[in-house]
Amino acid sequence: MYVAMSRKVVRTSKFRHVFGQAAKADQCYDDIRISQMTWDSSFCSVNPKFVAMIVDASGGGAFMVLPLGKTGRIDMSYPTVCGHTGPVLDIEFCPHNDNIIASGSEDCSVMIWEIPDAGLTLPLTKPVVKLEGHSKRVGILSWHPTAHNVLMSAGCDNVVILWNVARGEAAVIIDSVHSDLIYGVSWNRDGSKIVTSCKDKMLRVLDPRKGTVLLEKEKPHEGSRPVRAVFVSDRRILSTGFSRMSERQVALWDLDNFDDPLTLQEVDTSSGVLLPFYDPDTGVFYLCGKGDSSIRYFEVTEEAPYVHYLSMYSSKESQKGVGYMPKRGLEVNKCEIARFYKLHERKCEPIIMTVPRKSDLFQEDLYPDTIGPEPSVEADDWFGGTDAPPILISLKDDFVSTTKAKEFKVHKSLLKTTSASAGGNLTDGSGELQALRRDLKDVKTALEELSHRVSVLESKH
Repeated sequence: MYVAMSRKVVRTSKFRHVFGQAAKADQCYDDIRISQMTWDSSFCSVNPKFVAMIVDASGGGAFMVLPLGKTGRIDMSYPTVCGHTGPVLDIEFCPHNDNIIASGSEDCSVMIWEIPDAGLTLPLTKPVVKLEGHSKRVGILSWHPTAHNVLMSAGCDNVVILWNVARGEAAVIIDSVHSDLIYGVSWNRDGSKIVTSCKDKMLRVLDPRKGTVLLEKEKPHEGSRPVRAVFVSDRRILSTGFSRMSERQVALWDLDNFDDPLTLQEVDTSSGVLLPFYDPDTGVFYLCGKGDSSIRYFEVTEEAPYVHYLSMYSSKESQKGVGYMPKRGLEVNKCEIARFYKLHERKCEPIIMTVPRKSDLFQEDLYPDTIGPEPSVEADDWFGGTDAPPILISLKDDFVSTTKAKEFKVHKSLLKTTSASAGGNLTDGSGELQALRRDLKDVKTALEELSHRVSVLESKH
């Protein structure tokens, strides 16, 4: 009996000693005016090439996209993506192409942008595609995990739309399920199901192509504040919410028995909505609260009590938003298992989560094969009913070189299918026009450099 008890107290886990560390000052992105909007999205999206942040913009909406290596102080005049006429509420990079990012705005539209490899040298005002279908502001975006060019959006019109981005059209409109504001939408691993949380106090599992409700749970959390939910496996969902006494909670649900949670734990009494980020490779999930100054992390296991608190990263300053780096963007030689990009009022600070290990050899147990950038099914096939698991990659070898070829292929096919099908939605259809634009950009850059040199010379005299 005593042995069993003591084993319960100290649970063995290789993630017990994971620790978070803020990047050094010169590795942060400084002097960025992060958006003052009170919307509950993460305000930040990252991938192995870029970090994007929603920023304050006078008259309209904008976000900034920086190459990962462009750290330090960012000039006030640094160009932004600024084609929306209302504030930007959510942004998300495409998982299958690091140069493509989607944005949703108060102007009721969703826009798809292409970012040049070296980042922006001029403000970007023309999207590759503009997706129109919502009647109120669009605050939630989520790309399909395995299907190429499928994007899900949710608006304040209580509608979820699944877009075939390649064709520039709404393929599925789910407009009769949610009776109130949608708080969150999330895909399962192969994108065959979605889970939504709503102000009507319902957690729903839906078939995204049919728009039908497969399962629903009333009041997963008793409180009236926003609930968020993510799949942690095909049959299990993790939710965050509030108790009737406004305590923040985390719960784990089994879809085979949706009546009661497998576990329900109190977290604390803060008021910020908890954004959950789950890593299926390690079974670790991270809770980042808007307005919090901490990131808590837990491990999900198959056996009771299912959810195990690991530790917490704390700092003095609260976060206005947070970006989560895909696994393929981490430094495996430093045993980094997660990286967050924490937004302050005026800067973005990377937070690195590592497992302390003495060996500098590749740690197989920390890095099982993970989701790569290659999609496993095309949009038309997926909408036609085809599901496919993610295509996994090993992080052990020269993974980077293989990604470049894949990105280029995916990236070209995105533009090819878009220009072929989107017709009137496309702004930059012809290659000649793009070449002209590039030439014009080069001339402008040269002129700016010349005028700068002239002004430097004048100031010397």
